[in-house]
Amino acid sequence: MALLTKTKYLAGLQCSKLLWTLINDKASIPEPDESQELIFDTGTDVGVLATSLYPEGIKVSEGNFMENINQTKTLLDKNKPLFEPGFMVDDLFSRGDILVPNDNDTWDIVEVKSSTKLKEVNIHDVSFQKLVYEKAGLKIDKCYVMHIDKTYVRNGDIEPEKLFIKEDITEQVKEFEVGIKERVKDMKAVLNGKKPKIDIGNYCNNPTDCSLTDDCWDFLPKGNVFDLTRGGKRSWELYSKNIIKIKDIPNEFKLSEKQEIQRQAALTGKPHVEPANIKKFIDGLNYPLYYFDFETINPAVPIFNGMSPYQKIPFQYSLHIQETEDGELKHVSFLADHKKDPREEILKSMQENLGTEGTILAWNQSFEIGVIKELVANFPEYEEWGSQTIKRVDDLIIPFRQFNYYNSIQKGSASLKNVLPALTDLSYDNLEIGNGADASSLYHRMVIDELQPFEVEKIRTDLETYCTQDTYAEVVILKELRKLV
Repeated sequence: MALLTKTKYLAGLQCSKLLWTLINDKASIPEPDESQELIFDTGTDVGVLATSLYPEGIKVSEGNFMENINQTKTLLDKNKPLFEPGFMVDDLFSRGDILVPNDNDTWDIVEVKSSTKLKEVNIHDVSFQKLVYEKAGLKIDKCYVMHIDKTYVRNGDIEPEKLFIKEDITEQVKEFEVGIKERVKDMKAVLNGKKPKIDIGNYCNNPTDCSLTDDCWDFLPKGNVFDLTRGGKRSWELYSKNIIKIKDIPNEFKLSEKQEIQRQAALTGKPHVEPANIKKFIDGLNYPLYYFDFETINPAVPIFNGMSPYQKIPFQYSLHIQETEDGELKHVSFLADHKKDPREEILKSMQENLGTEGTILAWNQSFEIGVIKELVANFPEYEEWGSQTIKRVDDLIIPFRQFNYYNSIQKGSASLKNVLPALTDLSYDNLEIGNGADASSLYHRMVIDELQPFEVEKIRTDLETYCTQDTYAEVVILKELRKLV
């Protein structure tokens, strides 16, 4: 008989096929990538930090499954907070974060999360823990979720008592307990039965993106209705009517203006181009042009003074400079020393290289502007420079977000990675780092881990290559837009 664990219970709430796969075909689930691994490690680190709020607590061994369970039983008699206690009963298993004793022979559950707010899935998590603990003979009094306070600002050593917010969710857990025994019974049947046949649904990415998405959705053809920009209910309505391809959407079906552009592009097999609007955008750019891109980390636990949880800290930028339309490209890059706070150094470098005139061209400018504002807030002596610099920032995404240009290859997206193959032959496929999330995770690894010199050198080289590609992609895309007008 397969064990139903807390992780599998939460998976079962989302999709019974996912639940079945976790037990019966685990090899088909993709390995976590670099950014996902960092999320797991962050959760572990935050959990350990939270235990410092219970100085008398005892850490239960995690190494061996049965050792954890047996040691938990033994340690209960000590009547002290337990970290990572595990209980197994009736083919159910749950290992919690913190179990805190009370004077009246009851216990409180404290679940630690690295997020900055309470989520519905957290309540489901604790409700399953409570069920297992009570089946094992414990009396549970209060249930809490301890999460990070996003308003905390580091000043010296981390202060766990200020970093965390502890929310009482006892009443919410009571509500979520309704029907839990029936759900558990149904999930046990799934675990020990045949693979469920489940159609795709909006639960595929709610509350999280399912790891089976690629497998479950790969039957859809290119140009399907889920590529509709802001498709939402419309996409699902079309799918329910067995209208799968965008080009098969009937004329009378109501679409937004941008969605209708997608339909026409699918029907004609040609890109949609609005030369006048593209030209208007290009004419608004002022030389010299500065093609600019940041890479950032945003750790849950602040690593530098004056920093808040999940604050974006830029550690790298790439800059291509073009003095005139036909002028040669100059490239400037910055990659911080991973053992130092990079913020003031990157500000100095930007001030030296971004000049005082000309358009600073970004992709999705709100990100770059937001990072600059946070930098200046920490170093107010750069406030005037920051204000003037932000005024010069323009956004190369605009012609694509407004659908002045649209190619079906983009799949309804205006992201750089989707626009690039629609206009150019450039690709990230052969790069060691293929996206910003992995770039951030690898730099974060250098900050928190003791890596060998050759490992650091390779990561730095790969980061330089990746970030350079981002701004060179902007150069090439603008060049292709010019050709269209």
